[in-house]
Amino acid sequence: MIKYLLKCKDNHEFESWFSDSLEYEKLKKKKLIECIFCKTKDVDKSIMSPNVLSKNSIEIKNNNKEFAKFKKNLLKVKKYIEKNFEFVGDRFPREVREIYYDNKKNKNIYGTASLKERLELEEEGIELASIPWIDSNKDN
Repeated sequence: MIKYLLKCKDNHEFESWFSDSLEYEKLKKKKLIECIFCKTKDVDKSIMSPNVLSKNSIEIKNNNKEFAKFKKNLLKVKKYIEKNFEFVGDRFPREVREIYYDNKKNKNIYGTASLKERLELEEEGIELASIPWIDSNKDN
């Protein structure tokens, strides 16, 4: 398949696909190609640059697919946490200490902590998991 940019005598431009360049020539000779805007049959090929994929553009496309998959998985994790954990906001360091030191109190929480607070919790032996919290309403 080949795609041509076509241009009529009135300078209307449009694209069309052909199985090969010979098909285009055959259809043009039989006056079967017409402008999609004004219906004239006086249509010629216009210069069109080929769409060449470089190794870099293929890598970007693959990375975009991987990122989309990663984002989808992060959104699943976020949805699970929001459904099954209690949000405690910036009270997180205090709440997590209460849970850690009071073995009777066991609940799932999530919230925010500064780097300093996270390091202090780690020094106390409290293990934390940080999850990138992406906005589910935006294309990132």
